[in-house]
Amino acid sequence: MKVLIIGGSMAGLFAALLLRQRGIEVVVFERAATELSGRGAGIATHTQILDVIESLELDTRDLGVGIRLRRVFGSDGRLIAETERRQLMTSWDRLFTLLRAALPAACYRRGHEFVHAEQNKGAVTAQFADGSRASGDLLIGADGLRSGVRTSLIEQQPLLYAGYVAWRALAAEQAFPRELHDDLFDALGFSLPPGEQMLGYPVAGPGNDLRPGHRRYNIVWYRPADKPTLARLLTDARGHRHDISIPPPLIPEVTIAEMRGARAILAPQFQAVLDVCDRPFLQPIYDFEVARMHAGRVALIGDAAFVVRPHVGAGVAKAAQDAAALAQAVATTDSIEAALEAFEAARQPIGRRMVGRGRDLGAAMQAQLSTEHEHAMAARYREPAAVLADTATLDFL
Repeated sequence: MKVLIIGGSMAGLFAALLLRQRGIEVVVFERAATELSGRGAGIATHTQILDVIESLELDTRDLGVGIRLRRVFGSDGRLIAETERRQLMTSWDRLFTLLRAALPAACYRRGHEFVHAEQNKGAVTAQFADGSRASGDLLIGADGLRSGVRTSLIEQQPLLYAGYVAWRALAAEQAFPRELHDDLFDALGFSLPPGEQMLGYPVAGPGNDLRPGHRRYNIVWYRPADKPTLARLLTDARGHRHDISIPPPLIPEVTIAEMRGARAILAPQFQAVLDVCDRPFLQPIYDFEVARMHAGRVALIGDAAFVVRPHVGAGVAKAAQDAAALAQAVATTDSIEAALEAFEAARQPIGRRMVGRGRDLGAAMQAQLSTEHEHAMAARYREPAAVLADTATLDFL
């Protein structure tokens, strides 16, 4: 059996490694011509991720920074809520590097932009923008929220904008004064101004440096933005409006200055972090769920199928478990079609629950609330105790 995987990020790598482990030939096709980078974005790990990594016999030592506490700080800087929950915080780059190094170079091809695919009862053939083609028994769409596989072969639905954005940035541990370090650095910290949320946690420093004093602090600031405001935020200095997201280098300085200028609503600890952080980048918040995860010899995994708001901290866990379920179904079922039916039956309910959980957690940041349930969730997640208990956990599964 030969499997074509479109998309060389987390979902694609998990799928490739898990299928190869079962003796199946794989080729990953990545659109980008250069090696991928997550710009140091932080990731909260869960047992669902670690279990899959360990099943691949990869080394999970030095994967990230362990934390023990979760804390909420008030607008005056006082600690207003605290709970204990141990968790490992890693970074996109660290996890990607671990997976990428485990896949032989011959199995990973950069600079291949998927255009469309044709399938029949015996095979599926992908065509790429450079005119090249590849054929296999199964094609996996692991190409993220902008999935070309999804839109061309399974269904066309727009991403649903949530009504708010996230500003993300990293700050060097060395830049933290002692008191600020004591308050924030070894915990998942929160500031909860009305209708907004700032959170932060430690991750490794450059080159996966885990030495105390050499690490970084990852911050995420969720801010409401209606559609006209989003359009302005996605417009670069030359007046060009970008679709879905804007490349970090193209964000105008005036836009960043406007964001920094609103920091007075945050707890003083997070105001101080903004003073020492790297150049922030913007992430509009979307969610999405497919009606089907497969069609014929084509399957969707990861964000190509379900886009979950980042409050759940589930993106990588979802990708890993999607890939594991698909690899298991394909390796143990004679029929491709039957394998994909079994895969969808196992994973679609989980994807829908994750999307729903993300919407619940994000309701407090939405300016528009349409249902009684949304109003109830907004009220719940304005409370510090609920935020501490439910953010970046998968206890609801």
